Amino acid sequence: MPDMQAAVTREKEGPFTIERVTLEDPRDNEVLVRIKGVGMCHTDLVVRDQYFPTPLPAVLGHEGAGVVEKVGKSVTKVAPGDHVVLSYASCGTCANCQRGLYGYCPDLYGRNFSGARPDGSSPCCGQKGERISSYFFAQSSFGEYALATERNVVKIAKDVPLEIMGPLGCGIQTGAGAVMNALKPGAGSSIAIFGAGSVGLAAIMAAKVVGCTTIIAVDLNDQRLALARDLGATHTLHGDAETVEAIQALTGGEGVQFSLECTGLPQVVRRAVDCLRLTGICGIIGVAPLGTEFKLDMNAVLFGRTVRGIIEGDSIPDIFIPQLVELWKQGRFPFDRLIRFYPLSEIEEAAHASERGEVLKAVLLPGQ
Repeated sequence: MPDMQAAVTREKEGPFTIERVTLEDPRDNEVLVRIKGVGMCHTDLVVRDQYFPTPLPAVLGHEGAGVVEKVGKSVTKVAPGDHVVLSYASCGTCANCQRGLYGYCPDLYGRNFSGARPDGSSPCCGQKGERISSYFFAQSSFGEYALATERNVVKIAKDVPLEIMGPLGCGIQTGAGAVMNALKPGAGSSIAIFGAGSVGLAAIMAAKVVGCTTIIAVDLNDQRLALARDLGATHTLHGDAETVEAIQALTGGEGVQFSLECTGLPQVVRRAVDCLRLTGICGIIGVAPLGTEFKLDMNAVLFGRTVRGIIEGDSIPDIFIPQLVELWKQGRFPFDRLIRFYPLSEIEEAAHASERGEVLKAVLLPGQ
């Protein structure tokens, strides 16, 4: 039973505190991973703030990468010493999972946000023996070790820097996959991406990879817009009430064929739909508090436009994450340009820098 340091969230909107906790040894289908790097995702912050009611106290973190230390007796997918990225959890047996639609598993919320295994147990406890919610996204990787399942570990090559690979497990695959797996724009097509954070920038890089020739980045941060242009955006717009008209002007009055909403703001969803040409498709991946609603003009949808939600980039992690690694090795998907490293002990500074927009993707290094 590993005794380790982990970042614990104890109260709504409270700080991450570094504490010593104890983690169980892996069960038959589980994998113990020594974490080498873990990305901080917007979802970690909104769960800390209880947009989603994961029970507190909790160890969060769901973009882990590390080395397999120990496996349960039924695990055959990985072995001790393998390098892995940890992704999201799904049941593997429902109709959607059997079709490869893991992000739309009916038990997705329970397996990723409940703070417990499917049987209700948590493998983590504090120094006084109190239960701490863990198994967040079947990993809880804000610590020196994480306990994952065989389903959500993805084996990767050992010739890539493991410390940077964790964000591929959620945020980066969400943005890239929304383009490459869900919207599937063809070469020569047009796309507008609302929000140039790490997810939106991953989508911009993916749009360049697949051959979009009009890639419009929309954001309020001029530095992010400049980076968006470096990473593949052909046009950048400072988001405001005139954004729809500006996009139409850039596309000969028709609008774009595809749009992607990465902010979770209702007014931005409306612009992302209104900027589409007839028969255009808008993907929504921004996270908002439960119960958030948005309004659309029904006629905008009536004339052939499609609005759809996208979870985890419609990704099958075992297939898609190695593809992104290979694109990175070729220099075609430089997601490492978004990363800034922090010791795990400086997780509070990393969280505040992320919220202030000073860092795109904070990666925490346990043991430092």
